[in-house]
Amino acid sequence: MDKPEVLLAVPLMKDFMDSLHEKYRVYSWYEIEDQEKLLQEAGHRIRAIATGGHAGAERSLMERLPNLELMACFGVGVDAVDISYTRSRNIQVTNTPDVLNDDVANLAIGLLLASSRALVESDKFVRRGDWLKGTMPLQKGIRGKKTGILGLGRIGKDIAGKLEVFGCDLCYHGRNEQPDVDYPYYPNPVDMARDCEYLIVICPASKDTYRIVDEKVLDALGPQGTLINIARGSVVDEPAMVAALKEGRLGAAALDVFADEPNVPEELFAMPNVVLAPHVGSAVTDTRKAMGEVVLKNLELFFSGQPLATPFND
Repeated sequence: MDKPEVLLAVPLMKDFMDSLHEKYRVYSWYEIEDQEKLLQEAGHRIRAIATGGHAGAERSLMERLPNLELMACFGVGVDAVDISYTRSRNIQVTNTPDVLNDDVANLAIGLLLASSRALVESDKFVRRGDWLKGTMPLQKGIRGKKTGILGLGRIGKDIAGKLEVFGCDLCYHGRNEQPDVDYPYYPNPVDMARDCEYLIVICPASKDTYRIVDEKVLDALGPQGTLINIARGSVVDEPAMVAALKEGRLGAAALDVFADEPNVPEELFAMPNVVLAPHVGSAVTDTRKAMGEVVLKNLELFFSGQPLATPFND
């Protein structure tokens, strides 16, 4: 029996791609020189695309696949997928929730601690030999500090649970107040930022959250405040953030995501109050393996005509 045909939009983990090739006839879109020829010869047979949630697939590509029925995303975010278009064609979309919650939340905690305790600068301090000349300046603690979580979904709740152990005073903002959550809810992110010393951004990227952390939120957070972003670069007004840091209107930032990755504003590089990471929230071997297994499971269920394991229904 011929293997089902899958288009792989972007390169992903080697183990995942090896398994994909074992089970399916795979067209690696990013390696194909004559893409037009492929679409003409095989486009009508391709029913599924496997891709990264950060990459999605161009609408122009989906339009050339008349029998496309599934977009299987490696990652929890699907902001790179044109959801309105997939819905208009009844193309199912899956992602890989839950399996990455713990490690993304752990990175948020790591960035918070790295910023509050100046861990990167401490490392440089020792390496430069400055410890021989004197001690590091005192840094900030997090116990008892008001910490706002912008986006209290699966990962946001995981972050909150971990921060309870550190004794943080937690609150949150989201689309709606959650009746089963005990943390104080703020209908307005500006008001929450004004009351917080730390603001952790973990909301989904969408047209509704585009630059939700704007100049007003940054100014409300203020010169004693710290912004931690592990969501998407698009949810923060990046130029406004850079300006606020340069002018001292924002105290510090710890960032795993950026508006135009992998391009990062160079003004941030020399700022000692900024911690930078290269979008590594789920970049843990076991977690990425589990994410790949979820994608493979969704493909298996799809091609066998069964309900999908993790449909994206937001």
